[in-house]
Amino acid sequence: TAIHWVIIIAVCGWLAYGSAGTLSGLTTLAKTPPADSLSAVFSICAGDRHANCVVDGDTFWFQGEKIRIAESNAGTQPTAFEAERIKGEAAKARLLALLNAGTSSLLAGLRDEDDYGRKLRTVTRSRRSLGDTLIDENLARRWDGGRHPWCE
Repeated sequence: TAIHWVIIIAVCGWLAYGSAGTLSGLTTLAKTPPADSLSAVFSICAGDRHANCVVDGDTFWFQGEKIRIAESNAGTQPTAFEAERIKGEAAKARLLALLNAGTSSLLAGLRDEDDYGRKLRTVTRSRRSLGDTLIDENLARRWDGGRHPWCE
């Protein structure tokens, strides 16, 4: 029956995405983001303060969790290369503006966390990825899993 198929699909999705006891990974499987419902007032992280703040152009804290935007990689601020520092600062400021511009959604993917314990999430607003926005604005690159210097 139809209900049995729904249960089987839900269990397979949970097993495939392992969303800490929830079925939120199914949203990613279906490629249909949920309605935007998450919001907060974000600031720039400073010192030991980790409450709804932006670390850099691809990482932020939200509700006690450190989130890494899964599909993009922004330059860093503390660097020997002035061009990378400037681009990293611009990416951080833009991410702050994007997060403060309205409600958004967090979508889990195939991996829940990266090697540093950050939650890997696609952040969307109106079904548009904020990571893609940063990439389109030349403030970040598509993340391919490897570290690449910004000043080549």
